Amino acid sequence: MSIRPLFIASLGNPGPAYTNTLHSSGHVVLIRLRDWLMLPPFTKSRPHASGLLSSSPDFTLWQSPSLMNLSGKSVATAWRTFIGSLSSPEDKKAARLVVVHDELELPIGKIKVMDGTASARGHNGMKSVKATLPSGMNFTRIGIGIGRPVSRDSMDVAKYVLRKMTEKELAVMRDVAGQVSEVVREMARGVR
Repeated sequence: MSIRPLFIASLGNPGPAYTNTLHSSGHVVLIRLRDWLMLPPFTKSRPHASGLLSSSPDFTLWQSPSLMNLSGKSVATAWRTFIGSLSSPEDKKAARLVVVHDELELPIGKIKVMDGTASARGHNGMKSVKATLPSGMNFTRIGIGIGRPVSRDSMDVAKYVLRKMTEKELAVMRDVAGQVSEVVREMARGVR
């Protein structure tokens, strides 16, 4: 059985100020996913928009180096580089982009696998990605639940998503990587 090449990109904000914030839960999950998939450490890759990269023949993990709301250009550049690195036309055709991001509309620790064309519903990072990728490009999104504050006021939401996770929330997010690992393994085998 052939394996579908997957490029798994996480969205989040760069730098220590945003490390382990709810908004950067995609990065937290991707770091733990690397352990689940037994991939090498992340290294900075200039050709992949200077994002952090960890790869094997079956999976390539990549952390966006851009601010969440401006991540589309980096994702598109890294995706093009990934496709260009594949040797066979079959692999280029079968390859799949998977974007891992925070999801306000899900409780903490839940995941939702969606078609990339699904509505971004106010997620500016996903709006940027969708606006920058080729029109009609088929990709997959994995939303990582971070819960939602009671208030819908934009300032309250911003404060909520930019706060550091508690130790308990961080442990939950790291455990979510096990669920994501199952999903991406199924995708690689063509089951999803």
